[in-house]
Amino acid sequence: MSIKTYNPTTPGRRGMTTQDMSDITTKKPLKSLLVVKKKTSGRNNQGRITTRHKGGGVRQFYRLVNFNLPANITATIEQIEYDPNRSARIARIKEQSGQYHYIIAASGMKIGQIVNTGEDAAIENGNRLPLKSIPVGSVIHAIELTPGKGAQLARSAGNRAQLVAREGAYAQIKLPSGEVRMINVECTASIGSIGNEQHQNIKIGKAGRSRNKGIRPTVRGVVMNAADHPHGGGDGGRHGTGKDPRTPWGQKTLGYKTRSKKKNNNFIVRSRHAARRK
Repeated sequence: MSIKTYNPTTPGRRGMTTQDMSDITTKKPLKSLLVVKKKTSGRNNQGRITTRHKGGGVRQFYRLVNFNLPANITATIEQIEYDPNRSARIARIKEQSGQYHYIIAASGMKIGQIVNTGEDAAIENGNRLPLKSIPVGSVIHAIELTPGKGAQLARSAGNRAQLVAREGAYAQIKLPSGEVRMINVECTASIGSIGNEQHQNIKIGKAGRSRNKGIRPTVRGVVMNAADHPHGGGDGGRHGTGKDPRTPWGQKTLGYKTRSKKKNNNFIVRSRHAARRK
């Protein structure tokens, strides 16, 4: 996948880039795998804003992607489709029994390709196997954390993980963040990396595209009054207070640890922070 550029015919077009949809094979999703996507605009059941900067945007349907394909099936890829709810492409596959599924499209997937699942599946792009059946060193994506729960790791565009070791009941997986984590060998994963690799290089270009995505404007705290934000106020635009960054409600941010203390790091062999320091 490449990036589509535009001539600077308007200020908004200057520097703006979009996705190249040449890998999309159809514009008509399967109606039986669509559900209405209700927008909450960042509000809870009491109508209070719990997530700021959300609202508006184009209407969308949610595609029912199957992250937990049953074992020992053979399916054929019928279409590669666009999904407005994720950065990756999705593939429409059809089982021999006639049942349809949506799965995350791996890089290089094509119409007519056969996808197999189960322990005896071949080590080929798009096939889904348990970690105990995947050779060490393989590139994988859509990885389970708990057997039978469905894929939770490495699901966005261009992502990949690597099976670096296997010992006993656990395999060591190097995640896209650099973290090395132990995962039960009964968990399943798909072979290959996820397509649409250039997604991260797209430039929005103008405010209207962000509004179409349901993203509302963000106002910096340093330009607010002191009554509206901990960063606000100041004398003549003097912003350097030397204090820790805070949220509008006084909570520390930018580095403040929010992970629950009940969790543990027993399954993390190497943290993502250690990977960045080297």
